[in-house]
Amino acid sequence: MVKIVVSESLTLKKAGPEEVKGIARVCSEGWRATYGYLEDEMYVNDVIKEYYNEDRILNEVTEFSESWHGYFVAKENGEVVGAIGGGTIGEQTGEIFVFYMDPNKRNKGIGTKLLNYYTNYQRNLGIKEQWLSAQKDNEKAIPFYEAKGFVKQSEKRSEGNKKHVSFRYMREI
Repeated sequence: MVKIVVSESLTLKKAGPEEVKGIARVCSEGWRATYGYLEDEMYVNDVIKEYYNEDRILNEVTEFSESWHGYFVAKENGEVVGAIGGGTIGEQTGEIFVFYMDPNKRNKGIGTKLLNYYTNYQRNLGIKEQWLSAQKDNEKAIPFYEAKGFVKQSEKRSEGNKKHVSFRYMREI
């Protein structure tokens, strides 16, 4: 997918190794801002350490398969300010597995542009439905996703931690 220059300061592109540090920062800060008030500090730190470390992200920006399309980023003035990643979970069915914005860049329209960019990527692969999960009480993501046409399909209690409830959302694209 081609890089899109949205404005003089904003670029959307498929991430490469040069974006790893920025993705790690945005996802870590985004996770903390999103879940820090829902979870205890130790759990938040453990998730960040496991999922948003630079080694893992480097593998994820260089890996491509049907089930993982890699990361896509929004860069403002050369700095990563948003990251989204997903894959295909079925015939004509896509999933967004991760989507975070720099907490200081929220509500500026950048997240909408990044979601649209990634959605167009999935649409070009023949995907007709786009799915995602959002934790119950996630006051940052749920209103955003619902405003973008995602509709709650179900809820599921986590097997490992019974207090976690995830909502499954879907929209046609």
